[in-house]
Amino acid sequence: LFESAGLRQASTLRRLDPRTGQVQQRIEVAPEYWAEGLALVDDRLFQITYTRERAFTYDRDSFTPSETFDYDGEGWGLCYDGVRLVMSNGSDRLTFRDPTTFESIGEQAVRLRGQPLRNLNELECVDGAVYANVHGQEFLVRIDPATGRVTDYIDASRLLSDDDRVGIDLFNGIAYDPNAETFYLTGKLWPKMFEVRFVE
Repeated sequence: LFESAGLRQASTLRRLDPRTGQVQQRIEVAPEYWAEGLALVDDRLFQITYTRERAFTYDRDSFTPSETFDYDGEGWGLCYDGVRLVMSNGSDRLTFRDPTTFESIGEQAVRLRGQPLRNLNELECVDGAVYANVHGQEFLVRIDPATGRVTDYIDASRLLSDDDRVGIDLFNGIAYDPNAETFYLTGKLWPKMFEVRFVE
């Protein structure tokens, strides 16, 4: 499990054992960058930054840095749908990017019951859909990227007990295991990570 952990002057890229939470590999991100979304494209990891308008790529095995790309605006979430990168910036829009050049190749506004759904944050691309959490909220939405329509809503507010909530920050972690067909959910400074399966 690959993780981008963002904190001021303390951002990292890490590889975790999802069963134990043990950190198996870790590198520090330069202190001027607040790391945000992460996506795996073949043998490369793409990591975006919050306000510095820069994306980095790394070798997935060695974490050796390779290319750097610039973009306009903030970077929040990132995922890869098998063809293109999908990126959020805290607005109601998803930006589609070419994984070779990181250039924007399109946008899609997201709507929930006909209204703009703003503060789109962490993203995960799964089976043609984009799963997103909304900043400051403990729920996920499933988005049809072709139309921007929210097609499902997942409540994550009951994952943590009251005792586990002491000292935590935002819910903002989503990962998918295609082999097990399960999701991993967590948040900043959360003491636990949850493996879950969504059912209709």
